[in-house]
Amino acid sequence: MADNLSDALKKLKITTTDNTADSLEGCLDCLLQALAQNNMETSEKIQKSGVLQVFGSLLTPQSSCTAKVANIIAEVARNEFMRNPCVDAGLIPPLVQLLNCKDQEVLLQTGRALGNICYDSHTLQSQLINMGVIPTLVKLLGIHCQNAALTEMCLVAFGNLAELESSKEQFAYTNIAEELVKLFKKQIEHDKREMIFEVLAPLAENDVIKLQLVEAGLVECLLEIVQKTVDSDKEDDVAELKTASDLMVLLLLGDESMQKLFEGGKGSVFQRVLSWIPSNSHQLQLAGALAIANFARNDGNCIHMVDNGIVQKLMDLLDRHVEDGNVTVQHAALSALRNLAIPVVNKAKMLSAGVAEAVLKFLRSEMPPVQFKLLGTLRMLIDAQAEAAEQLGKNVKLVERLVEWCEAKDHAGVMGESNRLLSALIRHSKSKDVIRTIVQSGGIKHLVTMATSEHVIMQNEALVALALIAALELVTAEKDLENAQLVQILHRLLSDDRSAPEIKYNSMVLICALIGSEPLQKEVQSMAFLEVISKLRSHENKTVAQQASLTEQRLAVES
Repeated sequence: MADNLSDALKKLKITTTDNTADSLEGCLDCLLQALAQNNMETSEKIQKSGVLQVFGSLLTPQSSCTAKVANIIAEVARNEFMRNPCVDAGLIPPLVQLLNCKDQEVLLQTGRALGNICYDSHTLQSQLINMGVIPTLVKLLGIHCQNAALTEMCLVAFGNLAELESSKEQFAYTNIAEELVKLFKKQIEHDKREMIFEVLAPLAENDVIKLQLVEAGLVECLLEIVQKTVDSDKEDDVAELKTASDLMVLLLLGDESMQKLFEGGKGSVFQRVLSWIPSNSHQLQLAGALAIANFARNDGNCIHMVDNGIVQKLMDLLDRHVEDGNVTVQHAALSALRNLAIPVVNKAKMLSAGVAEAVLKFLRSEMPPVQFKLLGTLRMLIDAQAEAAEQLGKNVKLVERLVEWCEAKDHAGVMGESNRLLSALIRHSKSKDVIRTIVQSGGIKHLVTMATSEHVIMQNEALVALALIAALELVTAEKDLENAQLVQILHRLLSDDRSAPEIKYNSMVLICALIGSEPLQKEVQSMAFLEVISKLRSHENKTVAQQASLTEQRLAVES
């Protein structure tokens, strides 16, 4: 065999033009046989012989040997060490050209060869995209959809290429959505459908393709799969249920595709998704809640859903997951409630439906994603709702938990949201009782720290809350404000040129309130505030300049 292989390599090397088609076929058969017996060793010999360079000239649509040459390239390129030599031998351009030929065997072997050479190399895959293989492959899928091997080759290629961001724009200009949905509808076998799913998932991350998939009827296919698999315990069915419902949620992430499926809340898809929430399948409950959170991305949809009873469905779902519940379902249901609470008209309705109480049941949760959504939901609910803010702000258990979470250094999101909710309870309630509860629970130092946040919105919220504390309950909070070094922080904020105008304004308002306390007034006097504030009288922002003049007068009177 070794001798035959050496002879074959020599013959191919001498020159392809001297060989008749028959003797060429014989040499190529010999190589394929040797590769079948020991791929790695044969590949090494092929590389050393320099015959790869010869293959480029054999890759022509007219030659009867083309399929075999492409097959040999596909086989040697299964070895990682052979991929660069194939590229260096200039095999990619003639292979790409062959994707335009009509011979199905040549197409199959060419696809395999390109797939193996470019396997795991984003650089080479990008090169293929730039050479225009995507529209060619999509066309092939449409023409040869009856050929299972070619279809599979196209799907594998799509799966690899779709991972690259640059491919998605090109895919969006083809009719890939239509072809994949057509193919999907024909599949009976689970693993074939799974293969299509693997292409659909990365493609559906693109908003243009999302809409194309919706218009091509993918949603109906997904709903059908959900219906068929929901009551099954078979491993394959459970996996397919998850894939189908996850993909459904992904399609709803696009604004246009989501709105198309919502259809003013009357859409059959929206209605079907609603029926998932009371389901006994955790996967469907999760997908249903996530879908509602996605539908709840504009005020019109949110108002319609709240008016049509979605809140009760979500609260019932949360109720099923209070004790040892499924964390992902809790997180999804809270996300949906948070989004629904954004429109002003929904807040009072949701509060009277008991959403705050339902959410508070999860205060004991030790899971940061759940804590984060719980905090966000409460913050949305109490926005401009004085009564609810006061009720929650006097809830000692809640306030103590917030203070604890304000120290969750490992979870920046939870820490930030806890601070923001503490501030919101004061800002929206303007209640002395709430301030006293927060002082007694040790929350003041966190609000002072929040005033130094890198986010202007959080700094501002903290300063407004602190100004209310100083105006309403200065004596109660005096010691904590002193210990937290608030005066020094305000001096720093006012001296810093980078501080936003609203930060400077609210810092001065706060200074004026603080001088009502003897120890804090002494601190203000000892820190030469007048010097800093007099500079701000010429600030480009008129409101800041006016407040600087007022503050300067107040400080001059008090000194």
